[in-house]
Amino acid sequence: MAVRKFKPVTPGQRNKVISAFDDITCKTPYKPLLEPIKKTGGRNNQGKMTVRYIGGGHKRMYRIIDFRRDKDNCKAEVMTIEYDPNRSARIALVKYEDGEKRYIIAPNGLKVGQIIESGAGVAPEVGNALPLSDIPLGTLVHNIELRPGQGAAMARSAGTFAQLAAREGKHAILRLPSGETRMVLVTCRATVGTVSNPDHNLESHGKAGRRRWLGRRPRNRGVVMNPVDHPMGGGEGRASGGHPRSRKGLPAKGYKTRNPKAISNKFIIERRKK
Repeated sequence: MAVRKFKPVTPGQRNKVISAFDDITCKTPYKPLLEPIKKTGGRNNQGKMTVRYIGGGHKRMYRIIDFRRDKDNCKAEVMTIEYDPNRSARIALVKYEDGEKRYIIAPNGLKVGQIIESGAGVAPEVGNALPLSDIPLGTLVHNIELRPGQGAAMARSAGTFAQLAAREGKHAILRLPSGETRMVLVTCRATVGTVSNPDHNLESHGKAGRRRWLGRRPRNRGVVMNPVDHPMGGGEGRASGGHPRSRKGLPAKGYKTRNPKAISNKFIIERRKK
């Protein structure tokens, strides 16, 4: 997995850096695992805009991903490694011994023809999903559940991973990609390895049009607006805007928005690094 840089033949190619897609083995998705996506343009069911700067974009189909990995004691062969327009990571189409096919988040290093498993007691090898109680300490994992049977909720984007630091009683201590250290039940499942496409953070759109293909419209700053439109708007000349805050007036730098009474606070050992 690498990235491609371009000679600046056109202005849009001067800063363009995209994935080389050399890990992709199939260009057409598996149709039975596709669902249509309806674009909202940032509007709710009343037609009112609730999220700004969303609209347009290329048409997509959603790939149904197996985040639970609950098909135990049944080996699966990796059929293809595919591109998914809905996420930064690659996905893999796997075929189980009984003939069923599912999409999973592809770990880094997963190859076509490789055999993977899930369930308690399986080997802690790349691509295998098993409870945190069966994974050796120090192992890098991804697709981690927060509650048993819920399905993967943490460390799912390209190149991310968490490290299993310790186990205390019925909880495992994980060091998450954000720098946060938290406790998770040892009955929760995780997949061994790191997420594929680790060079995703090196990519650069190069031009505004590539952002529009993703459905992202131009975003204008609050300081250039009028006072009626934004708390940071107005002023004579190029005013700095005062204290940075959102359109609704909430401070944007250092203001804690997490509920101090959240039940999950007791599971967080160390907060993420600012």
